[in-house]
Amino acid sequence: MKLRNRVAVITGAGSGIGRVSAVEFGREGARVVVADINVAGAEETVKQVEALGATARAIRTDVADPNSVQRLVTETLEAFGQVHVLFNNAAIQVNKTVEETTPEEWNREMGVNLGGIFLCSKFFLPHLRRTRGCIINMASVNGFFVEPMCAGYCATKGGIIALTKAMAIDHGKDGIRVNCICPGYIDAGLAWGYFKAQADPAAARAAAGKLHALGRIGKPEEVARVAVFLASDDASFMTGSAVVVDGGFGSGLPPQT
Repeated sequence: MKLRNRVAVITGAGSGIGRVSAVEFGREGARVVVADINVAGAEETVKQVEALGATARAIRTDVADPNSVQRLVTETLEAFGQVHVLFNNAAIQVNKTVEETTPEEWNREMGVNLGGIFLCSKFFLPHLRRTRGCIINMASVNGFFVEPMCAGYCATKGGIIALTKAMAIDHGKDGIRVNCICPGYIDAGLAWGYFKAQADPAAARAAAGKLHALGRIGKPEEVARVAVFLASDDASFMTGSAVVVDGGFGSGLPPQT
């Protein structure tokens, strides 16, 4: 098992890629903290992890709220005594242009997607320093190039890539590795929301698949296994990397109209 006896905190683990990642971390021997604002979703994830014989705990967390994040740190240490991996996965997506986005929507998207990584990293770093642990941030290929109707989301993902590199430089001396994952379209939560926001969701989903060289959108397990790799000793000489997991996004056929 790649993560035996390690404690991993995964935000946004009540659904989607976060849930599948929690299951994969548990499968590899990690004790998993399932952090999510959706308690029911987090508890369902815990059940799936425990079904493997692994240990997990659900903690309600709003990653945009400093007090909530500090409680997450406290409860993690009370439960497990230490932490080795922080996977900053929580995110939201507002499917609007800048003009259409309200200030409240903008601030919330920035607060969750980018601010959540700042707050969780800030408060967990002293404890990761003790274990010479690692941080994984969820970015996106939209951090490199953008698509219509998700201006704020693309802005946060570009910021996450830059923040990852900055944190890697600042904390390498502490033995802490910091990397990010940049998926293409994945058959999970945020992509589902994006498809539903389109005039013809089925057509939008089919068109998205054709944007990838492999001719399909990805599976959450395909991202989760990369997260396991980055959290493990197999990635011991990797830091500051933006790992692209996109099936050749942008290399496929143009979407059908």
